[in-house]
Amino acid sequence: MTGKIIKGIGGFYYVDTKSGVFECHAKGLFRNKKEKPLVGDMVEVEEVPDTEKEMVGQILRILPRKNELIRPLVSNIDQAALVFAVKEPEPSFPLIDRFLLHLEAREIPCMLFFNKRDLLSECEADYREKMQSIYEKAGIPVYFFQSNTKEDREEILKLLKGKTTVFSGPSGVGKSSMINLLLEDRRMETGSLSEKIKRGKNTTRHAEFFSLGEDSYVLDTPGFTSLFPPDISPENLRYFYPEFEEYRQSCRYNTCYHLGEKKQDCGVKQAVEKGEIAPERYESYKSLYQEIVQERKNY
Repeated sequence: MTGKIIKGIGGFYYVDTKSGVFECHAKGLFRNKKEKPLVGDMVEVEEVPDTEKEMVGQILRILPRKNELIRPLVSNIDQAALVFAVKEPEPSFPLIDRFLLHLEAREIPCMLFFNKRDLLSECEADYREKMQSIYEKAGIPVYFFQSNTKEDREEILKLLKGKTTVFSGPSGVGKSSMINLLLEDRRMETGSLSEKIKRGKNTTRHAEFFSLGEDSYVLDTPGFTSLFPPDISPENLRYFYPEFEEYRQSCRYNTCYHLGEKKQDCGVKQAVEKGEIAPERYESYKSLYQEIVQERKNY
């Protein structure tokens, strides 16, 4: 029978099958091949008789993976929900783009969830439009949630149906609370923000998928405060900003990196000046470009 590894702890792998969840060991041949099952893997398992436990099995084979994430080390992700708070803590545009870059480099579709919607006041009514304007031009759908209402739960479940979704984002933005809303009677451990530094305590200690129904799984990842850019060359970074593409055709030079060139020679710079490309995204691009260049010099 086949199933999905939803958790791995202490050498045991817990495989979700149509018959239920089996506690499994991996066969020794994986060690000989220097292969290791990952949470998220689809595997073939066989049931093993056990006098003390029920639902015990052995992993026979790992089915082909379509992708992998490094942190956490999981596989077969269909999409990512990148979670930030509208406040407490304030969202960081450079950090959002770092997360997006990691996901785009692995060709994982991403949605941007802004949590704690209730913290927005009436005078900040344009906040939603601003965020949507910035990221939907990059092909990233943007949603706002409060993470404690039935209406939001139903909307999120529709977005996750039939998918294996990884929730990612910095600490304290409410990822675990949002997943708890989805799980209802199965609660994950959550932490509270430090009043002093307004940051969240990381409560996610191991990779574990939770079932939301048939073929729907969700994973909470550890919160990060910083991310190094993935292994992307400075020359190729521009291709990871989809909203640049339309205006890149107007650049005078095919090798234009939209940095040191004169404004009249760069279609992207002109689009930024006209407000057609969000300046937050362009500044993020410049910062990441310089960081990648510097990293290469250090090697």
